[in-house]
Amino acid sequence: MSRLIKVLVVGAGPAGLLAAGSAARMGASVRLVERNSSPGAKLLITGKGRCNISNTASVKEFVQAFAPDGRFLYRAFSRFFREDLIEVLEDNGVQVKVERGGRLFPAGDKAADVLAALLSWTKRAGVELRTGSRCTGLLMRESTLAGIKITGGTIEADRVILATGGASYPRTGSTGDGYGLAASVGHTVAVPTPSLVPLVAQERFVRDLEGISLRNVRATAILNGHASASETGEMVFTADGLSGPIILTLSRLVVPHLAAGEDVVISIDLKPAIPEQELEQRLIREMIGRQTIKSYLRTLLPARLVPVFMMLCKLDADKMISHVSAEERRGLMHQLKDLRFVISSVRPLDEAIVTAGGIPTKEIDPLTMESRLLPGLYFAGEVIDIDGPTGGYNLQAAFSTGWLAGMSAAST
Repeated sequence: MSRLIKVLVVGAGPAGLLAAGSAARMGASVRLVERNSSPGAKLLITGKGRCNISNTASVKEFVQAFAPDGRFLYRAFSRFFREDLIEVLEDNGVQVKVERGGRLFPAGDKAADVLAALLSWTKRAGVELRTGSRCTGLLMRESTLAGIKITGGTIEADRVILATGGASYPRTGSTGDGYGLAASVGHTVAVPTPSLVPLVAQERFVRDLEGISLRNVRATAILNGHASASETGEMVFTADGLSGPIILTLSRLVVPHLAAGEDVVISIDLKPAIPEQELEQRLIREMIGRQTIKSYLRTLLPARLVPVFMMLCKLDADKMISHVSAEERRGLMHQLKDLRFVISSVRPLDEAIVTAGGIPTKEIDPLTMESRLLPGLYFAGEVIDIDGPTGGYNLQAAFSTGWLAGMSAAST
């Protein structure tokens, strides 16, 4: 005899909301439980509160972005992708716009609009939302999944979807609860590590650059002396290092190498659109007259970067640019094309945008998101060991795996 609740979803973030809504639209009775007093806490801070929901990249490009395990997501993306998400949002009053790099945002630039739309969508589908209920364990009867344990009681259900998130931003309720729940029934857990996380630099002068934002620059990760990957776009200096979209994307590559004790350097090309030879000719043409080097550098760089460049290039601020030697000019050009920072560490896991690690994809059926170890248990979102670059990729993966998990749980 079937229990009253067909599908029980744990975690009311992006993956959980989509899982609950898709299951309910299949005709299943659905309850969505959330440990916080209100849903979507982490969703509200994504994209600095603007919510970068997806990207205009193709399914193939999305799969490649999640390498080496990107193919695990192919079925999820093929069943629910960007166009489907846009339809859900627009049907619930939120228009979507495209920005630089193919990034999709709500037209009103408010993550709260996205959350309100998804909550409206799930409510209209018949989902029962229960907040302030922390899942403390999985309810088992004779080796069969029977629901969940919560503080002060149990909730029985035919199917359970864990959409509990990763371990980053724990103040939002994303504290890695799902890892322990999965481990209790035999799943292994890849050690959670920070992904899309700011980098900490050794150079002391970086503190003087805090808050400077650079656009249209190229950052290259140099690992053990070899250039490994580059990203072009925006970055920002922090109190102890580097952050911003291109740095966060490179951090996915950098973190394992730092953990292994390898040398990591980030090289910043401040003029990536100008080849070195062309830049040198430009400097030769422009560095004439009675202008001081300090004044001239302000035409090339943000004002607060100028003292750093003069220090690195050993230039006298009051020296006339016409008196700068060829060697000094080449040194300036070198810094413009190869401003280096030695990376000593990354910021803590609780400051990472997403978590690397979690339930291994080999233990989950990619066609349904169901556990290969325990029938009736499903996974969605960041609790799975998948992580992609910035630009809307991770939220789309959460939405897509949530949709597939909900649909699969409701149809079995």
